[in-house]
Amino acid sequence: MIAWENLDTLSSYKKLLSLKGQVSLANVLGSSDGAKRVAEYSIPMAAGLKYNYAAKQVDDKVISVLKELAEESQLIEKYEALYNGEVINTGEKRMVLHQLLRGQLGKDVIADGVNKREFYINETKKIADFAEKVHNGQIVNEKGEKFTDVCQIGIGGSDLGPRAIYLALENWAKANDKFKMNAHFISNVDPDDAAAVCSSIDISKTIFVLVSKSGTTLETLTNESFVKDFIKAAGCDPSKHMIAVTSETSPLAKSPDYLAAFFMDDYIGGRYSSSSGVGGAILSLAFGADVFADFLAGAAEEDKLATEKDITKNAALMDALIGVYERNVQGYPSTAVLPYSQALSRFPAHLQQLDMESNGKSVNRFGKKIDYVTGPVIFGEPGTNGQHSFYQLLHQGTDVTPLQFIAFKENQTKKDVIIEGSTSQKKLCANVVAQIVAFACGKNNEDPNKFFAGERPSSLIYGNKVDPKTIGALLAHYENKVMFQGFIWNVNSFDQEGVQLGKVLAKTVLSGNMEGALEAYAKLLID
Repeated sequence: MIAWENLDTLSSYKKLLSLKGQVSLANVLGSSDGAKRVAEYSIPMAAGLKYNYAAKQVDDKVISVLKELAEESQLIEKYEALYNGEVINTGEKRMVLHQLLRGQLGKDVIADGVNKREFYINETKKIADFAEKVHNGQIVNEKGEKFTDVCQIGIGGSDLGPRAIYLALENWAKANDKFKMNAHFISNVDPDDAAAVCSSIDISKTIFVLVSKSGTTLETLTNESFVKDFIKAAGCDPSKHMIAVTSETSPLAKSPDYLAAFFMDDYIGGRYSSSSGVGGAILSLAFGADVFADFLAGAAEEDKLATEKDITKNAALMDALIGVYERNVQGYPSTAVLPYSQALSRFPAHLQQLDMESNGKSVNRFGKKIDYVTGPVIFGEPGTNGQHSFYQLLHQGTDVTPLQFIAFKENQTKKDVIIEGSTSQKKLCANVVAQIVAFACGKNNEDPNKFFAGERPSSLIYGNKVDPKTIGALLAHYENKVMFQGFIWNVNSFDQEGVQLGKVLAKTVLSGNMEGALEAYAKLLID
């Protein structure tokens, strides 16, 4: 029997509180056993990745209590309930089925009169068939010309995840003869965003992917109208240049305004939708359906590893538990995600939404106020750029910020240069190693301006290179980490009422039915 309990009622959590501040990173990494710790505090992930937590402020005693917390919180049992179709999204009274998009875990889930596993697999096959027809010239523009570009119109989860994954694989695809079409993205309702994209592409050879589950998203529909004007101005028929990714019940589903429509449902949250047609359409068009299939395979492999009960063999679970220890015991307010790979330049932006929209909650699953902190602030930029930007605060600021480094041994293009005896890629990796040790161990100096206290904890996810399977595994790792942390905090990680409030008020402003401060602020910006 699963019990949903607040964190501060658990005996293991109370035991964990007594262990605050007992591990010195300078001591454990700087000792003769430092190398042994680095080797042992490592967990294999899917697609050849590894998660290393040697530079975290934990030891065997802390890990033992974290294991108790995982068991007392019934984290694996709750994960099993989720992927087997129990109603986990209590706010909206819905199942949570994004793992099922990968087609692997659990039993068949029947909802709305259909087998959801088969439904998701069939939609992926439909997208693959459509993409193949575009690539081989069976689907062309009005002049009989092949489409060369694809542009996604969406916002939030309809943009951030797919954009991050496309950028992650663009150079890899070009280097491995997998690049099919240039991809572009329009998200911001600011007209300068759509205008900049539309002015930079050949409209007549572009397919636009409109993504809106409800078919009513204000920003997306506004941008659709904007784009249609560009299409018409180019002498083209918008209905020959647009496809929709939406739900079967939305007004977009059977509209003659689109070449085709591909479906998702209410059991797939926007920030968890990259494995659905939201990511599948644009990624299959850009790189081919086989690349998207490999991406799903990497995610599915990582999902399976997340079912492991032993936390020392489950990277997502260990990452989640240490994150809770840092947030609720150590009192750290934020986490920096630092990918030392230009391919992952937009990955931190996706993780901001994934984590902060999921676990930025102050009531539990049953709407009761909680008395402990939940999700941290997530931010980040690629290294080494960040080193010349905000690392000053990370090294010497008054707040300690836990760090998550992501690094790869090889670059994607296989092009490099040797300067002063080493390649650029080796220099990049050397910076990762140096930063981990510098943050952990610090540096003594009589000059206070040059003194580094250290004791800044970090983890490292690393592999050989960024490819479809590794980016799928990486995405699933963070999705599962966020899920486990939501379970521990006893919050609903799958609704986002804070997003809805702003949408409602914006419509009120546009309607003109305002008063008080809302009206006063509107007068500052709107005639």
